[in-house]
Amino acid sequence: MEILKLSTEWTKSELFSAKIVGLFSLIVLFSAIGFALWGKTVTAKAYVIPLIVSGLFLVAVGIGLYAANKPRLELFQREYNTNANSFVQKEIERTTKSQSDFKTVFKVLPLIIIIAAILFMFLPSASATWRAIAVTLIVTAAFLLIVDSNTSARNDSYREQLIKYTISWKQ
Repeated sequence: MEILKLSTEWTKSELFSAKIVGLFSLIVLFSAIGFALWGKTVTAKAYVIPLIVSGLFLVAVGIGLYAANKPRLELFQREYNTNANSFVQKEIERTTKSQSDFKTVFKVLPLIIIIAAILFMFLPSASATWRAIAVTLIVTAAFLLIVDSNTSARNDSYREQLIKYTISWKQ
């Protein structure tokens, strides 16, 4: 039963991450509205569309995280009660795949940040739109890197505890 509690707590933490992404998406969207309403310079106006795109992307990410994890609360209970050992094995497989996915994420997001920073540095200052796009990409990718680094750490810890459970169960 301890493993079910562990899995439930992990899922609740994932739901919290989804809410954080949702909150940040609102901040980004409100920033876009602020620039649209009160921005007087070309640079301020240039941030409106990139921030809207970023905010909507983050809304989709937050909804996706929530939709993927909310059903797990009930599903975990059912699967654990049906066959605890099978449940643990499935979770180990899923978390192992997630570890692999995070390796890709931790290569792609920093690459996006680097490319956007290079674009920002080398685009002429007259190109306010491209500079706004570069800055928005950096902020969005950096935020996702923060969220994903926490998610990855949580995933690794959860996986280790699942493996410990299987070792103790086999003994």
